[in-house]
Parts: sequence; C-alpha cells; structure tokens
Amino acid sequence: MEQIRLGGTGMRVSRVCLGMMSYGDPKDREWFLAEGDAEPIVRSAVDAGVTFFDTADMYSVGRSEEITGRLLSRFFRRRDDYVLATKVYFPMGEGPNDRGLSRKHVLAAVDDSLRRLGTDYVDLYQIHRWDYETPIEETMEALNDIVRAGKARYIGASSMFAWQFAKAQHIAEANGWARFVAMQNHYSLAYREEEREMIPLCLDQGVGVIPWSPLARGLLAGSRGRGGERRTVRANSDKMADQLYQEDDFAVVDAVQEIAGERGVPMAQVALAWLLGRPGVTAPIIGATKLGHVEDAAAAVGLKLSEEEVARLEAPYRPHPILGHS
Repeated sequence: MEQIRLGGTGMRVSRVCLGMMSYGDPKDREWFLAEGDAEPIVRSAVDAGVTFFDTADMYSVGRSEEITGRLLSRFFRRRDDYVLATKVYFPMGEGPNDRGLSRKHVLAAVDDSLRRLGTDYVDLYQIHRWDYETPIEETMEALNDIVRAGKARYIGASSMFAWQFAKAQHIAEANGWARFVAMQNHYSLAYREEEREMIPLCLDQGVGVIPWSPLARGLLAGSRGRGGERRTVRANSDKMADQLYQEDDFAVVDAVQEIAGERGVPMAQVALAWLLGRPGVTAPIIGATKLGHVEDAAAAVGLKLSEEEVARLEAPYRPHPILGHS
C-alpha cells in the first residue's frame, strides 16, 4: 500500500488507517469484537500494507488500547515499523479529574494509555474533542511537555470548529510549543461541512486530515435503507448514526450505489475512493469487523474516479448542521 507523509511532517503513514474502536468488549456494544475475533482482521490489514492504527483511551474504557497493543506487537517485528495514535478527553472514571483536557488529566491519561498499549511512546497523541472548561493554553503546554518527554512524537486534534483549531495552533506557535500536525474530523460524501473552513485551514497550514467515519458509519456502504431499514448488527445498535444522518442523505447513497454498479465494485470502494481523492486527505480511518472491510479499503486506494463520476457523487449533497463536535 502507498505510504504518504502525514501533513507537513516527515513521518509516513499508510494511505488507509485502521480504526481500532471496533475491538473491545462485546458486552459494551453488540458490534464490538473480542481480541480473538479481531486478530485475523488486523492481520489482514497488516498484510495489505496498513501501518497506521488509531484508537482512544475511552474505546471500551481502555480495552481497545490493550487489544491494540497486544495485536500490533505480534504482527510487527519492531515498534518503529508502525504508526500508533490514541486520544484523550472523554471520561475514564467517576472522578472529577478523570476527563477533559486539564494538565492533571492529560498527563495522567497519557501514562495510562502507554501502559495499556504496552509501549514507551505513541506516534500521534490527539485531543478527542475541545474542552470548554480548560484554558487551551493549559492543554497545549501539557501536550508540549508530553512531546518533550518523548511520550508522543506528534500531537493532533479531532472534531472542533476551525477557529478553535486556529487558536490552539497560534498559542502553540507563540510559545514555541509543539503544534498539531493532524486533524481527525468528521468527513465523508454524506457530511462535507468540513470543506467550508477546516479543510482549507489544514491545507494552508500543512496539517494532515485523517477523517473518521469515512463511510458515514456504514451508510455509504449500504448498511441502511430508507424508512429506517437496518441491514447490519452495527446499524441496528449505533445510536450515534441516527443523530448524524437523515433520510435526505439517501440521495448521496443512491449516487454511490449507481456508480458502484457501473464499476462492478462494492459501494464502500467508491465512497472511500472519493475521499482519498479529496485535497488534504492523508488517510481515512476505517472500521473493520469483517475481512471484506479491509479488502474494500485496500482496493479503494487504487480506484481512480473520473471527473464525471466525482461530479455525480457530489451533486446530491445538501448542507448539514454542524455534527460530530460533541
């Protein structure tokens, strides 16, 4: 698989990132896979050339990080052979300081993540959301200290307004601190509001874009139908998808299905190929609970859409309210 620089850094990552959220405790969510079931899927991703893996401390309350660390240590000979990312922000306990982006929590959380991952460092340490209760100066200084201590090579952010991202970057630059090198945002054919401000900002500043939910939580792969039809285990139990996508989005799904039919490929490949062709996008973060999900993602890297196909895919889109920042 093609390897590409992450934004303006010198670090290279695979063109597809494997999201590890799906691997944890099946008791938490019906579509989560236990470690034994996740192992062949992660192995297939590694065999396909995936070297970039993303998780978060809050995924299955730490279980995802534990599984991620164990599996990657089996499949790679050296720690430096893969790029590992995790995130901090959401609650990890009942205590008042077990959440958010305070210096106290961030410094404790990175150590907890490293212990669960079984590694001395992560390549990309990301803030999972914006913390409205903590001064961003406090957060950026704590993140800089983590980089200087060698616990993270780079830092990144996820899902916020462009003005917030710009403010954080300005504060870091003014103080000589580490700046964010990646933005993990909500971006797909079914949700393109990031094209208004965040994507242009990232392009201007040399920040890599690593979108989450590139298939709109399965919508663009055909997991849902009109009138509330649910076709997969995840679609039946994923309440967040109900909040993010509406009946109007099926016009986009229809366009994906039409071009996939003409090409003779699965819908997922077409939707991912479109995203991989967008300016600034480094590596979409795909979730995989079946071997076919990995195969589709790998195949999408080599699928080139024509200008006419891209126009047809984009034409049905209608503006959305801002979704995914909370």
